[in-house]
Amino acid sequence: MPVSNEVTTTERPDVNAANCPSRSVLEHITSRWGVLVLAALLEDGRRFSELRRLIGGVSEKMLAQTLQTLERDGFVHREAHPVIPPRVDYSLTELGEQAARLVAGLARWSEAHVTDVLTARAGYDDRS
Repeated sequence: MPVSNEVTTTERPDVNAANCPSRSVLEHITSRWGVLVLAALLEDGRRFSELRRLIGGVSEKMLAQTLQTLERDGFVHREAHPVIPPRVDYSLTELGEQAARLVAGLARWSEAHVTDVLTARAGYDDRS
C-alpha cells in the first residue's frame, strides 16, 4: 500500500494509520543509523569523515544514505565547500535539533539501562 506524502487539512496525522506519512518520518529518525547520526550532530556540526569515525560500524554507503534521507526530510543541512580536497559539513536544522534531542535522550536511556535489559534477556532465555 503506497504511503501518501500529503496530509490534508482535515486529517490529523496518526502514526497508527497505515498510510500516514508520519510513519516514514518516525522510521527515518528512529532507524539504527538515524538515531546515531542525529545524536552525533546534536553535539556539533561535523564532516562526513568525522561522523564515520564517531559512529562505529556504519559503512560509508549507509552513512551517505542516512544523511541524504535526513537532509531530504529537513533534519540535516549539508554544506559543500568549493575547495580541494572537497569538504562537506553536516549540521542540524531547527527541526533536526528538536528530533535529535528526543532520540538522543532515548539513546542515553538505553545506555543507562542496558544492564537491566541484558538481565531480562538472560532470564527470558533461561525460561525458554
